[in-house]
Amino acid sequence: MKTARLIVCILLLPLTMWYAIGVAVRNLLFDWGLKRSVSPGVPTIGIGNLRVGGTGKTPHTEYLIRLLAGRRVALLSRGYGRETQGFVLADDSSTASQIGDEPLMMARKFPQLTVAVCEDRVEGVRRLMELPQKPDVVLLDDVYQHRHIRPALNILLTEYGDPYCNDHILPFGNLREGRRGRRRADIVAVTKCPDSISDVQREMMRQRLKLNARQQLFFSHISYAKPVAVYDAAMANAVEEVVLVTGIAHPEPLVRYLEKDYRVHHLRFADHHPFGVDDCQRIADAYEALLSQRKAVITTEKDAVRMLSDQARERLSKLPVFYVPIKVDILGQQEFGASVRDAIG
Repeated sequence: MKTARLIVCILLLPLTMWYAIGVAVRNLLFDWGLKRSVSPGVPTIGIGNLRVGGTGKTPHTEYLIRLLAGRRVALLSRGYGRETQGFVLADDSSTASQIGDEPLMMARKFPQLTVAVCEDRVEGVRRLMELPQKPDVVLLDDVYQHRHIRPALNILLTEYGDPYCNDHILPFGNLREGRRGRRRADIVAVTKCPDSISDVQREMMRQRLKLNARQQLFFSHISYAKPVAVYDAAMANAVEEVVLVTGIAHPEPLVRYLEKDYRVHHLRFADHHPFGVDDCQRIADAYEALLSQRKAVITTEKDAVRMLSDQARERLSKLPVFYVPIKVDILGQQEFGASVRDAIG
């Protein structure tokens, strides 16, 4: 196994070098002002990461939405996986195919939130500011490498168990750009941490991440809430066996959490996977194959949004299907909130 991995790494090295050079040149052009980077006329907060997926961006975005309650907040995303193009404003009739699963989840979860998608973040912010009720602040989802726009506050996420300092640039590793990209962050949040972290551990992490004195470092951990019905069924207290359906980058923490209470049979799909007819039938078949009579289907909140399509409802709505809500708690939440408010005024 080690020999095979070494061979693959050697084969990928030329591609990695060319990709790294291309990304570095692009960043230098922005750093030197040869490529234009715009500061919008509205306070903006960028949330992103250096690596591809799986750092907990969605629950941290939710945290910011709740933190900014009382302001007119807009969320602007690319809308990954959607079948539309250009600027699209979410409304009550929006579907995941129109705006993407994560924006749709946010729009349904926070009715007071303005949600829009646009590949061009500069154009997206401009269109938001043309709305009759202009937002007071715009959250820019997954914008760290989208350097045509310059957020008032740049938040970089990295996982406690797999920080960017342990990773390498694509395709050799999982980083979208080199580790030097960390320098653009105002706040670095280390996600998926243990419930408590000592001062020594915090300082060690700061040194490993090579942050400068200007950059603030925070730590967060995830927690799960009671399962919620996707359709109409009530969750029986005596459930002992479940089919877990995930279409997210890193489902391992959820698997470990559920295994404390259930026998888990995991159906793992690719991140943002659209659940088609065959997928839904596969889920239904896996449920029927469970030996226990006290059984259910459990999924993530993001995946549940894609199970609201007509074809998914037709095959799954008669089954007990539930999603597990997730939230983050930030250690030092008062200091984090003060930093966010200071940055956006």
